[in-house]
Amino acid sequence: MSRAKVKPKPISLALQGGGALGAYTWGALDRLLEDERIAIKAVSGSSAGAMCAVVLADGFREGGAECARAKLRQFWESIAREGRTNPYRRTPMMAFLNAFKPGWAPESYLAMWADIASRWASPYDFNPLNVNPLKEVVNELVNFEHVRACDEIQLFIGATNVETGRIRIFKNAELTADHVMASACLPQLFQAVMIDGAPYWDGGYTGNPALFPLFGVEATRDIVIVQINPIERAGAPRSPVEITARVAEINFNANLLSELRAIEFVGRMLDQQMLPSKRYRKMLVHNVSEGTALTPLGLGVDLNTDIGFFNRLFETGRTAADQWLAEHFDALGQRSTVDLAAMFRDDPAPGEAKPLR
Repeated sequence: MSRAKVKPKPISLALQGGGALGAYTWGALDRLLEDERIAIKAVSGSSAGAMCAVVLADGFREGGAECARAKLRQFWESIAREGRTNPYRRTPMMAFLNAFKPGWAPESYLAMWADIASRWASPYDFNPLNVNPLKEVVNELVNFEHVRACDEIQLFIGATNVETGRIRIFKNAELTADHVMASACLPQLFQAVMIDGAPYWDGGYTGNPALFPLFGVEATRDIVIVQINPIERAGAPRSPVEITARVAEINFNANLLSELRAIEFVGRMLDQQMLPSKRYRKMLVHNVSEGTALTPLGLGVDLNTDIGFFNRLFETGRTAADQWLAEHFDALGQRSTVDLAAMFRDDPAPGEAKPLR
């Protein structure tokens, strides 16, 4: 007598941006897609997270989870191959990131001089044709007709409106390569991407990633964050490169922390019956991360397009997702596995909280 197939547990994913470190997200997605006990219903992403989201949706629409896994591998291997075969131009990953960011050459102070140069020259000067090699890769590998038609997975791609300073969320039906490039547009390197007459920059400035679009996903209350940028680091940085890098980490996590604080507040009010349960939902938050930073502060490996580096991050992400499933699968649909109350307490006791890192 055969055992009845268990209905998969639905989840929403929130994918951070982080350049080459997005290969960690690739690994985590590969493991989650492999698990038939889970059904991905929605994905919110910015920058590298947006890239992974559209590739996932393209593959899933074409041939389900296995095809999505294959498409993600093809995408990251193509990024590595393009970087290897084009030694005399910016690689797609360097185009994707801010190549003037302090930390990309930590063995010297070239990065600092490049940062100074970026304050005196803009992409409208040194890149007047607005060449973006990564867009070529995205156009070649992603079938946006599949993405727009993918009704199995809702996509929420964030970009920052330059004029208003607010995030705009783009959904499946409207997505093109331009929308993804807007989500990954670092203003020090690329001209703003124009959409509907408005200029857009990287979505990480206003949501890395945005969580609020996932509140309305009726299929699930579970939000699984794939964390790349560490929220916590011990000690204060001392060198100029490390200071600038840490400031960037704090800035790119600020909106995520604000949304998590709001989730904690609403959940607490619902537990105390101080909000109407018919109008509010208690969201359940989970985090697939190493618990420590993927790289040392200011190392600058987010520009590394070496396939060996990608593969190591891939395996790290797969291992983290596998461990998370082993420890927390049963909590899906029942409770959060991130202790938000402890995270936002003024002085949590050592070892008390299990915050995002």
